[in-house]
Amino acid sequence: MMIKITLPDQRVLEFEKGVNGLEIAKSISRSLAEDALAININGEVWDLSRPIENDAQIKIYTWNDEEGKHAFWHSSAHLMAEAIEQLYPGTKFGIGPAIENGFYYDVEFPESVIITDADLPKIEAKMKELAQRKEAIIRKNISK
Repeated sequence: MMIKITLPDQRVLEFEKGVNGLEIAKSISRSLAEDALAININGEVWDLSRPIENDAQIKIYTWNDEEGKHAFWHSSAHLMAEAIEQLYPGTKFGIGPAIENGFYYDVEFPESVIITDADLPKIEAKMKELAQRKEAIIRKNISK
C-alpha cells in the first residue's frame, strides 16, 4: 500500500507504507540523509527509523534546527550513559535529558568510584568508541 508524504514545500511524494524518515531523506538527497537527525510527522517529532504507516506532512530536522539539536543531544545522553555503564559497572542512572545547549545525566556511582575532571577524557573516548560502532538505537514503547 502506498502513502502520501507532503514535504514543507507542498510537494507530495509516494512511498510504501512503513517507510521511515531516513529512507525519505535518502530519496530527496544524499546530503540530507547524512545531515538528518529527526523528522516531524504531522506535528510530532519522531526518530528517523520509526515506520510511517499513514499519509503525513513531514519536515526533516538537521543540526540547523532546534529540534535536530535536541534529538542529537538526547541520543548523546544515551550514548554517555552507555559509556559510563561500561566503564563503571553498577552505576545507577536518574534522568538524562537534552537541555538548551547540550545534555547531562544524573548518576550515582558505586561507593568505590570517585569521578574527577581527569576521568572525563576517558568517558569521552569510550563514547567515541561506541559511536564508531554505529549500532542502531531501537525505540521501544513501554507502558508505565
